[in-house]
Amino acid sequence: MDKIAILILAAGSASRMGKVKQLLSYKHTTLLGYAIEQALKTPADAIYCVLGAGAEDIKNEIRQPVKTIYNPNWEQGMGSSIAVGIQEIEKAGFDYALIMLADQPRIDAVFLTQLMGMATVHKNTLIASDYGSKNGVPALFPKSFFDQLKTLDGDQGARQLLNSGNPKPLTLIAEDRVQDIDTPDDYSRLLKN
Repeated sequence: MDKIAILILAAGSASRMGKVKQLLSYKHTTLLGYAIEQALKTPADAIYCVLGAGAEDIKNEIRQPVKTIYNPNWEQGMGSSIAVGIQEIEKAGFDYALIMLADQPRIDAVFLTQLMGMATVHKNTLIASDYGSKNGVPALFPKSFFDQLKTLDGDQGARQLLNSGNPKPLTLIAEDRVQDIDTPDDYSRLLKN
């Protein structure tokens, strides 16, 4: 069986939110706690969480069994967090990395499990979330992409890789699940639903 690791990106400083976004209350936990809960409900073999800004405070709030990775270059953006995380996942011998964000609380275990299920049918294939006009994360990367992911930097993350068309990823329609919580307005809208 292929081994899948989930990599949750939670290293940003949440400058638009004005406070530590990862620890905002959501349901009975935090935004990050909820993302971890969803990841733990999938058939993944391990969960990794990349931390950066406020790493110690955030790490102290994590109650679930996850491996944390500190990105010393978190200020360089999401790409650097992916690179650091993929290095760890590759060292541990995983066949796939499913990259997801800590601030997309509409992404649930069902959706993540569907992405993984596609990989059992379409081996060694890049699988992304279809946002409508573009592809994004959560996305499942086979290890043949790890070398490319380890060279990422900047704030674009894996966007170019998912949208270059070379190779064209398989996609799963994300519909209304893709909703980043970046500002206080985003957060208050989330709590109303």
